[in-house]
Amino acid sequence: MLQAILFDVDGTLADTERDGHRVAFNLAFRDAGLDWHWDVATYGELLSVTGGKERIRHFIETHAPARPAVDDLAAWIAGLHKAKTAHYLDLLQRGEIPLRPGVKRLIDEARAAGMRLAITTTTTPENVTGLLRATLGEDSPGWFELIAAGDIVPAKKPAPDIYTWTLEQMDLAPSETIALEDSANGVRSARAADVPVVVTINDYTADDDFDGAAAVLDQLGEPDAPAETLAGPAPDNGVVDLQYLAGLLKR
Repeated sequence: MLQAILFDVDGTLADTERDGHRVAFNLAFRDAGLDWHWDVATYGELLSVTGGKERIRHFIETHAPARPAVDDLAAWIAGLHKAKTAHYLDLLQRGEIPLRPGVKRLIDEARAAGMRLAITTTTTPENVTGLLRATLGEDSPGWFELIAAGDIVPAKKPAPDIYTWTLEQMDLAPSETIALEDSANGVRSARAADVPVVVTINDYTADDDFDGAAAVLDQLGEPDAPAETLAGPAPDNGVVDLQYLAGLLKR
């Protein structure tokens, strides 16, 4: 029986990557006096690496950009990433990153039904609470029993660590949960922990391999804007709701 919904954040709750994180990274690079610029295509490539600090390091190693000479590269990257997070939070506070269709509707339904909710993401805790407060209200972080984010586990997605840790903290079996993800790395992470997963694609992940997902849709759907089902069972009236998610666990 479904007991909890586990939400990824970036690309799942909101289209944060292209118009949020990418923009914030470029603003942080500018402030640091770097001539780096991540265009839409470059950022799409970098999304194969999970974690913002890891993404910066990968960019340095693979694109060999000019950068200041520093003694402690890890500390320098951490500082650059902290500046990026500040820019991202500013974008959120200005209301420039809305929730994806169906997200608020599903969260409201789950809360009304007493469903347990958690966040399972690789982004920083500040990014999570900032997005929730900006889109759902000041009290909304408290709606989630657990916010598993950032560096709370040693290995980020596609490793299963964030899901394994969440299940342990919530004392849940994988079969009592379902994850909402948007990427192949998210699917691999959830499935490696035996957690069933539903995918809502976005522009960056549309061509990913979602093998193992219980269903793949273009969005969660609204009554007046139904979701398109790309793989797996289609929800009634094109709307992903609790009944639909619970039904997936019985298959």
